[in-house]
Amino acid sequence: MADTDFDFSALETRLGVSRRTFLKFCAGVAASIGLGDRAAYAMAEAVADPKRRPPVIWLHGQECTGPTEALLRSEQPSLAHLILDLISLDYHQTLDAGAGHRVEEIKRQVMKENQGKYLLVVEGAIPLAQNGIFCKIGGQTMTDATREAAKHAAAIVAYGSCASWGGVQSAAPNPTGAVGAPQFLTDKTVVTIPGCPPNPANFIGTVLFFVTYGRLPPIDDKGRPKWAYGRLIHENCYRRPHFDAGRFATEFGDEGHRKGWCLYKLGCKGPETYNNCPSLEYNNIGGGVWPVGVGHPCFGCSEQGTGFHKPLFSLSEVKTHTPPNAFPDIDDREGSSSATLATAAVAGAALGAALGASAVAGRRLGDSDGEG
Repeated sequence: MADTDFDFSALETRLGVSRRTFLKFCAGVAASIGLGDRAAYAMAEAVADPKRRPPVIWLHGQECTGPTEALLRSEQPSLAHLILDLISLDYHQTLDAGAGHRVEEIKRQVMKENQGKYLLVVEGAIPLAQNGIFCKIGGQTMTDATREAAKHAAAIVAYGSCASWGGVQSAAPNPTGAVGAPQFLTDKTVVTIPGCPPNPANFIGTVLFFVTYGRLPPIDDKGRPKWAYGRLIHENCYRRPHFDAGRFATEFGDEGHRKGWCLYKLGCKGPETYNNCPSLEYNNIGGGVWPVGVGHPCFGCSEQGTGFHKPLFSLSEVKTHTPPNAFPDIDDREGSSSATLATAAVAGAALGAALGASAVAGRRLGDSDGEG
């Protein structure tokens, strides 16, 4: 890593971490979103400058507050560092210490004084039925609050599946007419971070990109950051070699399930869901802490039309190739040695790593500056 002349002493005092630790954190975030060393230092300088912290207006619609709860438990960085050092969280209906008319006045004052500078985060679906009466905050419907806050926002982030495409509230028959922020703010660009809950790292990486470059990262046709939602869960899943070899658990607790075989036949939606769950996992501790890692099929929570819409144990639509629906019973396959299974797993992991490396290399060749 090249050195930098930027003075991080004030930041060390403010964060209580060493310069080395902080730079390693920025390098990790930059690498996770496909950027290089130059981007890591640019990110570090942006975070170190308190003048570049964007004001944030955070709205809550129809939701369970799961995305905020997930963010509360983030450790890289902690919520305190996120609020106090990376952004200026000026309005958040769950975390605000105050309440009532005074808080609403502060929100409007912040938006007025920072037109074109503040970041709007929408958490939860927006109900459109009956003029939006199914969700009100401070006497104002969610539709009016969102429209007002979006008018002069520098960028808009829909955090969680409910805000991204409607979530569970939008499942049939959808009596409240719930939609996501992109479906409501059709004249605006909205970056979506779906998941129920979404991984806090995907939100933090997106915010740090915005703090560093003053713009949102490259997104796909659904508004999702490509660095986080560019590949199917199925492609990165460490059970994938079992899928390719035709080894499936068919019941919870059966021998295949105990051996860690593929969960496709139990309704895993990984083959049709785009997310980085296998690589990031949850709770900042790794060790397989995500649904498939603990033996449960992927629910497809981050994918519109899959999560909350398809029956849990229905077979997913495989975007790559679909295996035969009939394989020999587990008892008939006991001739496969553990060495053979291990070899298949290693080969699958190596292939996944090669594909991932190729994708990153391709992005970097396409952008020699390494800045998105």
